[in-house]
Amino acid sequence: MKAPPYEKLVFYEQLWSMLGDLHIGVFTVDSDRRITSFNRAAELLTGYKEEEVIGKYCHEVLINDLCRGECRFHEAVEAEQSSLSFDLEFSDRHFERRAITKIVTPLYNLKHDLIGCMEIFQDRSAFAELIDRVHYGERRLKIILDNLEIAVFTVTRGGLFTFFNTVAEKLSGFQREEVLGKPCSMLLGQGASLMRQAVDEEKTLSNKKGTLTAKSRRQIPVRGNYMALKNEKGRIIGGLATIQDLSLIDRLQRAINSKYTFGDMIGRDPAMQRIFDTVPVIADSEATVLIEGATGTGKDLLAKVIHNSSKRAKRPLVNVNCAALPDTLLESEMFGYVKGAFTGALKDKPGRFHEADGGTIFLDEIGDLPLPLQAKLLRVLEDKEFYSLGSRKTTRVDVRIIAATNQGLDRMVEAKKFRQDLFYRLNVIRLEIPPLRERRGDIPLLIDHIMGLLTTTRKARAQAISEDAMEILLGYDYPGNVRELENILEHAIIICQEEMIEPRHLPAFLKRRPLPEPHPRRQVESVRGADGEREKIIAALEKHQWNRARAAGELRMDRTTLWRKMKRYRLQP
Repeated sequence: MKAPPYEKLVFYEQLWSMLGDLHIGVFTVDSDRRITSFNRAAELLTGYKEEEVIGKYCHEVLINDLCRGECRFHEAVEAEQSSLSFDLEFSDRHFERRAITKIVTPLYNLKHDLIGCMEIFQDRSAFAELIDRVHYGERRLKIILDNLEIAVFTVTRGGLFTFFNTVAEKLSGFQREEVLGKPCSMLLGQGASLMRQAVDEEKTLSNKKGTLTAKSRRQIPVRGNYMALKNEKGRIIGGLATIQDLSLIDRLQRAINSKYTFGDMIGRDPAMQRIFDTVPVIADSEATVLIEGATGTGKDLLAKVIHNSSKRAKRPLVNVNCAALPDTLLESEMFGYVKGAFTGALKDKPGRFHEADGGTIFLDEIGDLPLPLQAKLLRVLEDKEFYSLGSRKTTRVDVRIIAATNQGLDRMVEAKKFRQDLFYRLNVIRLEIPPLRERRGDIPLLIDHIMGLLTTTRKARAQAISEDAMEILLGYDYPGNVRELENILEHAIIICQEEMIEPRHLPAFLKRRPLPEPHPRRQVESVRGADGEREKIIAALEKHQWNRARAAGELRMDRTTLWRKMKRYRLQP
């Protein structure tokens, strides 16, 4: 078949140039499946030169690798305007394995006659930084951008969103209809100024790290490339950005280094906000801190945040679980011993306080510390020194102490199970983390945060939670607090082999529990509402035929917030 006329390929030449800059391979075939073009990136990815493949049937060259042993040409034709996208691995000419995403899209002339097919393959192991020329007005470009495995969006010269691809939706939590026509600053923060700079100065800004504000208000670490968007006449009409999610890299790095920050603590509840407001001041001091809270509330995470926000952040944070070690080993583990201190002590061994010198020691479950050791700890707090087991010399240390308990030390003091003088020494600054049942408004935020963690690290299929499943999750009391919520979501993600988590994917014990009754003090408010809120919600629901997503959008609240308010006001269709 004769190659299509030049004027019919103007757009595709622009597209090839753009994809080449991105190191994305692209080739075209005619309706007989003979290769008619083969860009430089395709040469690099496959090892074949353009002159070696032009005019040959694509299946003679590539079917065993890029086509998975079957031709997708006719399948793409039958899909008409749609592009087919799938992932695979193949060996290039030099037998090097590559993981790629492949997109197949049919080509038509101006009369909509089939003239061939375009095949695009993106090496997922590396995504380059540069896009210089884009003819945005072409619909097929939007289809292709929508299938790339990277967040892509475009804006006007004034910074208003004009395109928002599927990956951008998944990354941000926003549907494209929620952001189109709105300023990009609502998501990008500092990235909005980079976009403006790229458009004003007509240049590309590459590999710029920053954060993206998701719909849940979670700050997502990203790397962005920002560039001016031109029409076919070379006139600047807006900007284009490609955004890469760095969450997994960031989480792994922080887990390796134990560098947890305020971004790792989730909560809008007033009690949590008070803690967040106080922690920077506490971290900047050298005061001893006592953290109280039920099991699973995140006391250890708060201790890490305080340490990593302090002047001691570059020194070690040493954890000691006072409940995990038997009494006979606890003293030697905490304070160390010298050679000959007991049978089997063949050499000196430093304790946890030695290891924490210059840094912070976190004494978890300090209520389980035996009374004799409480006296020794009191001396460390008062004099900054102690005797190692079997030693006649004191050891001085510069250590900040953060202690945590789930038992209530003041009650233990009254019961003579904890030394009163040690309690006063520990109780310089006292922080209490409320249980999850007392801050239900934070549950949707935590669910979104934990889902992001689990789906990123596990490559899970489940990406969302159905309304019915969410209602069950919102109605549970969580005696195990955040840790139990994490376990429940992990269970659901493992069981669910679909994109949406349904009630059947949740642990069975959740579905057997009745939903909690409304709090007595809120019953009057539940019926009447505050400031006519109930009537506003009813009006929005009726306007949108009780579609919760649309009603929540009009009311400018999260769907989960709307669900809770409907439950409080006893609203149902």
